[in-house]
Amino acid sequence: MKNLLVTGGAGFIGANFVRYLLEESGFAGKVVNVDKLTYAGNLGSLEGVDKNFPDRYVFVKADITDEAAIEKILLDHEIDTICHLAAESHVDRSIEAPDDFIQTNVVGTFRLLELARRHKDKIKRFHHVSTDEVFGSLGEEGHFREDTPYHPNSPYSASKAASDHLVRAYHHTYGLPVTLSNCSNNYGPYQFPEKLIPLMIVNALEGKSLPIYGDGKNVRDWLYVRDHCRALWTILKQGRLGETYNIGGRSERSNLQVIDSLCAILDRIVPRKGGGHAELKTFVTDRLGHDRRYAIDFMKIQCELEWGPEESFETGLEKTVKWYLDHSEWVRQVQSGDYRDWMRRQYQL
Repeated sequence: MKNLLVTGGAGFIGANFVRYLLEESGFAGKVVNVDKLTYAGNLGSLEGVDKNFPDRYVFVKADITDEAAIEKILLDHEIDTICHLAAESHVDRSIEAPDDFIQTNVVGTFRLLELARRHKDKIKRFHHVSTDEVFGSLGEEGHFREDTPYHPNSPYSASKAASDHLVRAYHHTYGLPVTLSNCSNNYGPYQFPEKLIPLMIVNALEGKSLPIYGDGKNVRDWLYVRDHCRALWTILKQGRLGETYNIGGRSERSNLQVIDSLCAILDRIVPRKGGGHAELKTFVTDRLGHDRRYAIDFMKIQCELEWGPEESFETGLEKTVKWYLDHSEWVRQVQSGDYRDWMRRQYQL
């Protein structure tokens, strides 16, 4: 790998991955970051990267559905590896307005695959990043495996399932050198505060209510974003072509448990006048089609590629809370966007 294209590199996972590639991975080539810069794309998450790596980092604002623009990037920068992270990813937004999810997640992935096929002689690896939500909902026991049948229950997860199938089809039909990964819920630095953990941190610090869907007992597996970045780099280097790898954090928690853990950390670090942060918890109407439980079996990547999470949920959450406390300017910047009115409507704030 000499020239690596990261789509969605100004988003939460993408920005962390770009930083990991340049700062920690040992990768010596060039990273080209392509992002449309929608509400969740934020170049502030990559502050200093262009100055620290002027010869190895390039940002290009482009839409992955714009085939001509992306092809020009592939040719101009002699791209030989693609890590495809660009996606609309928030379930609530997909329920309210699914159109963008179909365009970006399905059509955008299709355009990238077509370009990779067209330049197949140059592309050594096309890695597609997906989600555990494509598998649907689990009961109280069991875990998602790579061979678990797909059963998406939201427009978001359906759009990601469609893109997963397209990537596999291009491998089996055209011999495109692909790998795929399905990860559990990520958390950590630079996450846009519409997702559970940063939303709760920001609201708690501002003394606002902490909205909890339904009874708060929906369970997710939580993966610290740097561990996810390590896994993606491991798959890019060592993953078998045509294979899918589940990436999990070994950290199943209900939403209530997550929020209670956050409140305990905040109570210790930044005590709230008049009571604990847990007093701000507020139960709101449940999300439509809210899956009850996700859990990841990641034995395949652990056994084949010797990857495993380094952070426990406790250590990762502590680091995340401290990061948001230390980066209030970043939070202020992203809060100035158009998501505020949407958040108030969505969470009845």
